[in-house]
Amino acid sequence: MIKLGFTGLVATAAAGVSGLAVTWWSGPLDQSAPEGFALMDPLVFSARGIAPLGYAAFAFALGVTVGMLVRRTLPAMALTLAVFAAVQIAMPLLVRPHLIPPVTATFELSRENIDGLGISREGVFSANLTAAIPGHTGSWVLSSDLVDPSGRKIAASGEMGVIPVSTTSGPCALSGAGPQAGNACMVEINRLGYRQQATYQPLERFWPLQWIETGIYALLTLGLTWLSFWWIRRRLS
Repeated sequence: MIKLGFTGLVATAAAGVSGLAVTWWSGPLDQSAPEGFALMDPLVFSARGIAPLGYAAFAFALGVTVGMLVRRTLPAMALTLAVFAAVQIAMPLLVRPHLIPPVTATFELSRENIDGLGISREGVFSANLTAAIPGHTGSWVLSSDLVDPSGRKIAASGEMGVIPVSTTSGPCALSGAGPQAGNACMVEINRLGYRQQATYQPLERFWPLQWIETGIYALLTLGLTWLSFWWIRRRLS
């Protein structure tokens, strides 16, 4: 049992050192990473900081516990992999977004959060909202919606939202052309009260979330370790 514990400790330490090394090496890349590859993105987050340490400790304790309970190598390995994968999927989808209450705020529309403005042949004006948040680069965006002046959702990020604005006269008229006309139209849309409503975890919460999540995995590891010792004592008694 002592050899097993030492092996687990070495594996966990190696995972922790690797995670910190990757975080240090990829620091410059993370600062300029495009949307979907930023530091707070679920897949990137799981490979940075101290989180891999918690994952490794939990995986090792889970494997030992399942192995003692099942006592058959292949079924134990399959069950361990299935449970670990389920936990790893559930954490970013169901748990991590709420470890710290996310921020919900509204922002004016600009070139930072609007991918494009369009007018169809029928004269219908639309805007394509992105998941970027003005002034909060690198945030983990949980939701990003285009809302009307009453706060009603028009479209989610990546969707074209129809905005009832005149395309025959005024700043958004079809006759307008060039970037200045587009800027004037954006000002008009904001004046009418259309906004981006986003729920997100700011980039500065990276380390607090890392510590909290690693603490959760540490508790799970301690629970499995206690279960393993209890099972051994039960079999020996």
